[in-house]
Amino acid sequence: MTPDQYALLCLLVGMATVLGLIIVVKANAFLALIAAAMVVSLMADGPIQDKFSRVASSFGGTAGGVGIVIALAAVIGKCMLDSGAADRVVRAFMSIFGEKRSPIALMGSGFVLAVPVFFDTVFYLLVPLARSLFRKTQKNYLLYVMAIATGGAITHTLVPPTPGPLVVADQLNVDKGLMILIGATIAFPAACVGLWFSSLMNRWMPLPMRPLGAEPEPEAIPDDKLPSLWLSLAPVLLPVILISTNTVLTTMADAERAAQLRPGDIADWAAFRQRIQQGASAEGEGTNFGKHVIATIRGDGADPEREALASLLLQDGSLNDGQKEAALDRLNQYLLVDKSFPKNQDAFLGSKLSSTAVSLSRKPIARMSPVEAERMNRETLESVYGPEVLKRYVWNTRKRELANITSMLGDANFALLLSAVIAMWTLAIQRQFSLKELASSVEVSLMSGGLIILITAAGGAFGAMLTVANVGDAIQHMFPIGSDVSSAKLLILFLGFSIAAVLKIAQGSSTVAMITSSGMLVSLASPEVLGCHPVYLAVSIGAGSLIGSWMNDSGFWIFAKMSGLTEVETLKTWTTLFLVLGTTSFLLALLMAVVMPLT
Repeated sequence: MTPDQYALLCLLVGMATVLGLIIVVKANAFLALIAAAMVVSLMADGPIQDKFSRVASSFGGTAGGVGIVIALAAVIGKCMLDSGAADRVVRAFMSIFGEKRSPIALMGSGFVLAVPVFFDTVFYLLVPLARSLFRKTQKNYLLYVMAIATGGAITHTLVPPTPGPLVVADQLNVDKGLMILIGATIAFPAACVGLWFSSLMNRWMPLPMRPLGAEPEPEAIPDDKLPSLWLSLAPVLLPVILISTNTVLTTMADAERAAQLRPGDIADWAAFRQRIQQGASAEGEGTNFGKHVIATIRGDGADPEREALASLLLQDGSLNDGQKEAALDRLNQYLLVDKSFPKNQDAFLGSKLSSTAVSLSRKPIARMSPVEAERMNRETLESVYGPEVLKRYVWNTRKRELANITSMLGDANFALLLSAVIAMWTLAIQRQFSLKELASSVEVSLMSGGLIILITAAGGAFGAMLTVANVGDAIQHMFPIGSDVSSAKLLILFLGFSIAAVLKIAQGSSTVAMITSSGMLVSLASPEVLGCHPVYLAVSIGAGSLIGSWMNDSGFWIFAKMSGLTEVETLKTWTTLFLVLGTTSFLLALLMAVVMPLT
């Protein structure tokens, strides 16, 4: 059995473990995922004493990355519900669009509220309003409930900080602010298509509103008992604004490419080339700086441009201005962006690398951006040559200093903490809660969020073990990825969409499907392989997790029972709606990846 075949066997065994435990044994998703992670880790290479400890380490790493955000989102969601802030948002949409456009208002309410609030909670909140509207209009009941499902489901799977897209962004090393921006950009037109489809279904299947048991319809809260609109929206808008501002300013700072080599940066070309030539011509001395530089530049030896740069650095005599300019361009293109350049420490014996270079070199390659690679390699070159040969570059430009400030304020953990404080304060003043009552309410929300954290962290551990088993490399070798950037882009995005869809159909959870799919494809999530930004792979995976929602999905039953629909009616409406939403989102992701690759 070849290494690739064995890696795929590990994948199949892992997936069979997850699906078997969830579908056959009816085990909790946390137990299924953590068991699968241990099984795959046991099959993968590595010291026997590390087989299970590395599962725990990966579990802790994922929990550390998303645990705080998920817990705070749970607090925000419950406080918004209990204080009436969520109700205020819904009524604001209704007043803006009016009764005739109430489906748009319901869709918009679900779209906004599902960002910090879990989908089932959003649906519980909005269904009474849909029933109230039907009592007034005596029509469009199916359209009302499908509009709620459309808005809530699309942001639940594409926009952080809901657990699925949050973990996918974390595993694929996608900036959370960018995930919010691109996810929302794709989610909105997809939701509009979903609303149009809902109106068609409403015409084809004009279903009546049926009674839900013997419980009376809940009484509406008077407007004077609700918080103000801006106070109600603050927990939703504040983290979006802070995180998105950080993303914009960081992108502007990264666009400066401050670590790239520029004319005049190499103060002594003769010394620069001499160090490379001495090492490259030495024999029997093992790995050294000159050999390592030339080997990195040449790569696999198939690119004539790389070979031309190597020849330019190794040729005798001085370089003219044109040759120096060409050498700088190619050094930036082939050496400074190489993410593995300083990882071979033998090449730098005798040179003390800077703390920045050492720190960045320890970062996993899959999680390193091109700008970070340039900074790492520039620091490495400056450590080897010194300022007399290679001038020091200025990293902390004015834009970078602003980005550093927003990186602190726009950190997802801090932004959601501020939102949680606002949501708790709103609940306390609106319901006249004592500190003890407020603490009790928060504790209930944290208990519900704890299970989500366990499941997402276990999914992250499972994904990490698939990476250890080299599943991503095996998948990459199965397809002609890399030979053509355009086809590779479409192929990998389709692969993420398809895998997530299959997992969703098989076990029912969108979150589990997203986490597992991103773990399988993490080694492919780089602009060099994709030909576009990994955010589009993240969105494609989220889109795939919408496909095939049927009777093994808890959302299916929430929609059916809370709406009063039969199982057959739910299959015709809910399942087909999610098929439309997922397909539309994926096609939009493909389009944006081609038109606006963000590389």
